[in-house]
Amino acid sequence: MIIDCHGHYTTAPAAHTAWREQQVAAWEAGTTPPPYPAISDDEIRETIEGSQLRLMDERGIDVTLFSPRASAMAPHVGDAAVSLEWSRRSNDLVHRVATLYPGRFVPVAQLPQSPGADLTASVAELRRCVEELGFVGCNLNPDPSGGSWSSPPLTDRSWYPVYEAMVELDVPAMVHVSASATPVFHATGAYYINADTTAFMQLVQGDLFGDLPDLRLVIPHGGGAVPYHWGRYRGLADMLGRPPVETTVMTNVFFDTCVYHQPGIDLLLDVVDTRNVLFGSEMVGAVRGIDPRTGHHFDDTRRYVEAAAARGALSGEARAAVFEGNVRRVYPRLGPALAAAGR
Repeated sequence: MIIDCHGHYTTAPAAHTAWREQQVAAWEAGTTPPPYPAISDDEIRETIEGSQLRLMDERGIDVTLFSPRASAMAPHVGDAAVSLEWSRRSNDLVHRVATLYPGRFVPVAQLPQSPGADLTASVAELRRCVEELGFVGCNLNPDPSGGSWSSPPLTDRSWYPVYEAMVELDVPAMVHVSASATPVFHATGAYYINADTTAFMQLVQGDLFGDLPDLRLVIPHGGGAVPYHWGRYRGLADMLGRPPVETTVMTNVFFDTCVYHQPGIDLLLDVVDTRNVLFGSEMVGAVRGIDPRTGHHFDDTRRYVEAAAARGALSGEARAAVFEGNVRRVYPRLGPALAAAGR
């Protein structure tokens, strides 16, 4: 089985997106937004079957861990109440997709992390999604401000309530920022990779996993710049008097394969222990075009992993771990969810 750990509902129904615009406009005007629209199952099917599901079938992907569109989470827009309502609506919509396509899409939650607010609402929404709706994980935004980096580092104890809930519920978080609110950071080309790299360095500097040894975090987009600069982080850990990154940070941190060219995947698999790599594509997502050098979509990441396996960079066992075993291990609620769907 091939399980994609990183998918977003980037093709959500137009009515859902339009309501978000109305919600934000109402907040800015100090008025009440209109009721959330009725969206039929057929509308959802239309947005899924011609995009994500079609591409999954074409590329041989069996299951996608599916969350609301990352760039649309935008917790910096509006206030805490706006963010909470938007998160609940977005999560409920993803849950409907998973219900319509059991065993193909498994839901992962958006959290209402309004800048400056504590994590009480985020913990409550995580519990609702996991305990009531069968979600298997969440996306955790390390910078709810949208680029100002006004929040404390991920190792700060202010984050512990959501971590403790994650440990109790036995779910991981993907560390994923949302839209950029500043022109100096292009969202997917700079801000996402910036955030991935920043999160890793924060974890190197702290002792989060000493306090919470069962906490699991996925850093997407191949770990940002980290694999390319692996020696830098090993050296910095030594300079800072920290234990080796392999025996501290990488006991609890995992990277996905959302890297959109063969040399990048080859580097990732060469530098990072296979047990820490989860298959992911983020399609349909950040890069949607066809690579003129290969004739294939940039985000068809299965091809890169298969090519690495074909040249001997992955054993059969390691290939199976990247495509399935590691994802099941990091997301332990996934197995029962798939079993309940007959997968």
